[in-house]
Amino acid sequence: MIFDDHDVIDDWNTSAAWLTDMRATDWWQERLLSGLMSYWVHQHLGNLSLEELAADPVYEGVREVPDGTDVLRAFAARADEDATTARWSYRRDFGRVRILMVDSRAARVLAEDSRAMLDPGEEAWLREQVRDTPEAYDHLLIGTSLPWLLPHLVHDAEGWNAALCRGERGERWARAGEKVRRAADLEHWSAFPESFAGLAELIAEAGSGRDAPATVCVLSGDVHHAYIAEPSWPGRGPDARVVQLVCSPVHNSVPLSIRMGFRIGWTAVARTLGRCLARHGRLPRPPVTWRKTGGPWFGNQLMTLTLRGRSARLRLEQAKAREGAGPRLTTLQDSELAPQRTRSTPL
Repeated sequence: MIFDDHDVIDDWNTSAAWLTDMRATDWWQERLLSGLMSYWVHQHLGNLSLEELAADPVYEGVREVPDGTDVLRAFAARADEDATTARWSYRRDFGRVRILMVDSRAARVLAEDSRAMLDPGEEAWLREQVRDTPEAYDHLLIGTSLPWLLPHLVHDAEGWNAALCRGERGERWARAGEKVRRAADLEHWSAFPESFAGLAELIAEAGSGRDAPATVCVLSGDVHHAYIAEPSWPGRGPDARVVQLVCSPVHNSVPLSIRMGFRIGWTAVARTLGRCLARHGRLPRPPVTWRKTGGPWFGNQLMTLTLRGRSARLRLEQAKAREGAGPRLTTLQDSELAPQRTRSTPL
């Protein structure tokens, strides 16, 4: 697991203007420090390997004193002042499966002229983990709370909004863009176009070559429903099967208007409208195209990815009400992402 905005407050780190407004209040600092301290205790420690824990100076400092509150509070204050002093992202290898959980919330660069989902140090860390002994893993899982691939209309609207906010169409459009950004929660990977393109480049690299894994799966939630999307690159794409798997699992109640919006967002009409927004924002075409291959599904649901050797199987189950009885999980999707194959070894 890794945090998203509601671990602190809705739309945490949406923009530099948003953060300035929050810091002007008399309650923000205490909320943020408390949120980071609680997350460190109740989740972050469990994300780290035993070796990483042993080398963690904050963990050592907390264990050396009867009450570690002050040590942890000082760490959270440093992380607030300079996000590069803390790394919430982590890597775990389970056999021949590599999991990279990426902090797409606290590691952001918010200045409008250099907006990025990941600061330079975090981006370098992610690339290093992908490139480290690629022959050692058959599957690469990249976890990021916010989806990388969204419905096309939403993607283009977020890129358009980011262009307006950085002043592409003048100051008046920039002020309006900031209001729309906050009202519509336009803050996913597509709201950071260079980061979106950088992740596309890294995934293509990870999935290509003699040591390519069988699958590269981007695992996300946040958007209160589930779907599957598959990207494609111009020319020859990666050798691995690449998929975006999105599932916001339990206790969801999505209004009809939002459900209709997510369905329409994938249509050809929506794609045309999105291109018009992109042209108005003077945006280049994204480096990948993608299509929806499953969903959207709404409701309480669980998505399970089963990996054996170089095979990968995906199952989506949804809670369905039964007359005169409680709900039961019903399988909506059960498909193979990658058949069982072995690596070819050159003679």
